[in-house]
Amino acid sequence: MADPVTGTAWQAQELDAIVADYFEMLAADLSGTPYVKARHRAALMARVARSDKSIEFKHQNISAVLEELGAPWIPGYKPARNYQNAIFDAIERYLDGHPAALDAPVIEPTVLPIADDVFVLAPIARDDGPIPRRLQQLVRKFDPVERDHRNRSLGKAGEAFILDLEQRRLHAADRADLARKVRWVADVDGDGAGYDIYSFDPAGNERLLEVKTTNGSARTPFFLSRNECAVAAERPEEWRLYRVHLFAKGPRVFTLAPPLDGAVKLTTEVWRASF
Repeated sequence: MADPVTGTAWQAQELDAIVADYFEMLAADLSGTPYVKARHRAALMARVARSDKSIEFKHQNISAVLEELGAPWIPGYKPARNYQNAIFDAIERYLDGHPAALDAPVIEPTVLPIADDVFVLAPIARDDGPIPRRLQQLVRKFDPVERDHRNRSLGKAGEAFILDLEQRRLHAADRADLARKVRWVADVDGDGAGYDIYSFDPAGNERLLEVKTTNGSARTPFFLSRNECAVAAERPEEWRLYRVHLFAKGPRVFTLAPPLDGAVKLTTEVWRASF
């Protein structure tokens, strides 16, 4: 895609420069280090001879790709999906050379008010048109679902966050008796129960909470095991999925109740082979 100001397509070295600059700002943002976006854009303008607006839009393109990769992106650069295919190549080159760039630090999140700021609505279906083939390849290579699944420290941090949230929620409802009974099943008994946390609603009804955590956005896909799906189907009144997202920046949570196929698209990911 040609630059609207210069009339020429971004070249590989220009894209490499802006991608590296973006990840530098992102690292600062995640670590809480002060930085000024306008200064970064001014420095890039001197290097790549592109307009401020053009550079800002390219930053938004990078945000959109990172959202697809289930990674945090820079606040203020809202994802824009009018891609130039070459941006995928530049991001792939950067990630090949910096494999840890997608791994946001796992930190204890700041305690937020229980209802207003933490719990949000589940995302609704959207149609952004067909996903570019090159982007599909990039997502397969840096699979956000597999990356979150392997990141046990992220998963445990998310479960600990929900455990604390449930206990505080019950205390706020004047049910300290129930808060004392909330149990981190996955930590004490392992992952075989089909849920992670045993809790209650304020009326005393059981809640079986399966926690899925990502540093990405609410739309980042996630794995569900056969056992988790089975327990959800067997105990639909009690089982709930808690999707923790934006964990590195400020956790937000949406919940899903069975039947799950009414809220998400379930796709076969692995097969069990037997004789």
